[in-house]
Amino acid sequence: MLKWKNERNGDVALLIEGARRIGKSYIVEDFAKNEYTSYILIDFNKVGNKIKKLFEDYLDDLDTFFEILEQYYKVKLVPRQSVIIFDEVQQYPKARAAIKYLVADGRYDYLETGSLISIHKNVKNIVIPSEERIISMYPMDFEEFLWAMGNETLIPFLQKRFIEGKPMKDIHREAMDYFRRYMIVGGMPQAVEKYIQTRDLEQVDVIKRDILAIYRNDIHKHAGRLAMKVLSIFDEIPAQLQKNERKFRLANLNKDARMRDYETAFMWLSDAKIINCCYNTTAPNIGLKLNMDKLTLKCYMADTGLLISHAFDEKNLVSTELYRKLLMDKLEVNAGMLIENIVAQMLVAAGHNLYFYANSDNENAENRMEIDFLIRKEIVTSRHNIIPIEVKSSSGYTTQSLNKCVKKFGEYITLPTVIHPADYKEDDNKRYLPLYMTLFL
Repeated sequence: MLKWKNERNGDVALLIEGARRIGKSYIVEDFAKNEYTSYILIDFNKVGNKIKKLFEDYLDDLDTFFEILEQYYKVKLVPRQSVIIFDEVQQYPKARAAIKYLVADGRYDYLETGSLISIHKNVKNIVIPSEERIISMYPMDFEEFLWAMGNETLIPFLQKRFIEGKPMKDIHREAMDYFRRYMIVGGMPQAVEKYIQTRDLEQVDVIKRDILAIYRNDIHKHAGRLAMKVLSIFDEIPAQLQKNERKFRLANLNKDARMRDYETAFMWLSDAKIINCCYNTTAPNIGLKLNMDKLTLKCYMADTGLLISHAFDEKNLVSTELYRKLLMDKLEVNAGMLIENIVAQMLVAAGHNLYFYANSDNENAENRMEIDFLIRKEIVTSRHNIIPIEVKSSSGYTTQSLNKCVKKFGEYITLPTVIHPADYKEDDNKRYLPLYMTLFL
């Protein structure tokens, strides 16, 4: 946000999109307080028709537009020193369309926040302004969780060891303890805040269930004719992730279900930032997206803390005893789905699109493999651009699929990586990263 303010100097608006309760409104207002002489925040969830009509009646008379805005909010706007915030702008698309004219005027900066920003009804009958830069906001990552916990020294230490390729040794247990807490609490700011205040995981669980209820209400309210399909996918996510083969099987929803009938429902949840979709790619080379098979996907919750509350809901509350077992790493059942989900969450937060590779060749065992994730290395070269990743939730495992991948696709891949609960090591031309080091990929 600072980079945008200092470098763009008002020539584009900044739109921050993300899931509900991710902290968008909080962060833009805090930024406005700290970085500008004054600001006006227009909350389109509750603003009245008087302000909405400004966007209909006065875009060709911006002097009057700003005068009325100042009088209504009792805030003096200062050219090039003030910012106007359009909060939850998807609720009033005409305001988003007006960005074109407001930015061209040049007097003030403009920040927008939005959820469900690309849902059809939220862009219907408007021209999306080219004078708008969009960035996505995700749940708090592991580093941000540690900041909230008052620990600003662990991540720099871990990153130094990652770069040097050295094990953590005595620090590993401490880092894993923090990491399990992060996985269980999740990265939704309200949940993290409640944990910091109380250290009571049942109270945290109540917060997470409130957020899940908001998501359900949003589906009913905004998904229209897709609502039942969207809800059926949403409710099925934990059961699908619990399976050893985590590809989403539509037959579990309806024996006659076809992806062409459900593809838009998956896109709705993805656009709402409630889920992270991971698509099968038919070849692990630089063209991961070009080789994407949209009919085969894995579906992860965008926040693993929410997944836990979503999955273990027999009594509408995850018990302290279950949370204790998760913290102590004593809960064997479902451990794999949580670990794979948190790795997906961290990869997305690090800027990666999610892809996996699966081949179920029944005739040639050497071709039969499944690689959990494929990511592209930062600097692209003529060969060896793709990092294959296998995720392991326990100490007893093999790396057969990774070995086959190296053998078959050696010219495409680099740095075969296993992400596991143990310490850093390098062995047999592979690197083994502790779970918390996913942050650095």
